Amino acid sequence: MSAGSVSSFQPIIEIRGKSKLTCDLKRHLSPKTVSSILRSLPLEGNAHFLGQNIVYFETMINSGVERQRKEFKKGDIAFSPAGGSICFFLSDVILTKSMTPIGKITSDVGMLSDVKSGDVIAVSQAVS
Repeated sequence: MSAGSVSSFQPIIEIRGKSKLTCDLKRHLSPKTVSSILRSLPLEGNAHFLGQNIVYFETMINSGVERQRKEFKKGDIAFSPAGGSICFFLSDVILTKSMTPIGKITSDVGMLSDVKSGDVIAVSQAVS
C-alpha cells in the first residue's frame, strides 16, 4: 500500500470489469475506522445505492461512528456502521443519519456513474 504520509494511504478502488479509481484514506479523519479498514484489505462487495447520490458496499468491519458528520461533498468516502458499509458520494449530500468520514476519491469521481446495482466493488492495496 502506498503511503503519502503516516496518516494518508492510497488504496485502489476497482469496479470489476469497468474502471479503477484512486483514493486517499486519511487516518486523521477517523483513526480507529481507517485503521480497521486498512487491516481488512482487500475488501469487496456488491454495489448498492442509497438514493441516487451514494454508492456503497457492505463489509464485515464492525466499527462505531467516529468523528461523525452529516454533510459530505462529491468524491468523499465515508463509513456507515449500519452494515459496515463503505460509501462513495456522487454529489454533495446532507444526510439525516451521521457517517464517519474516511477519505476522498482522488481520480475522476465521474467513473462511479458507470456503477450498476450488483457490480463488484473492490478496495485493495496499491501495487508499488
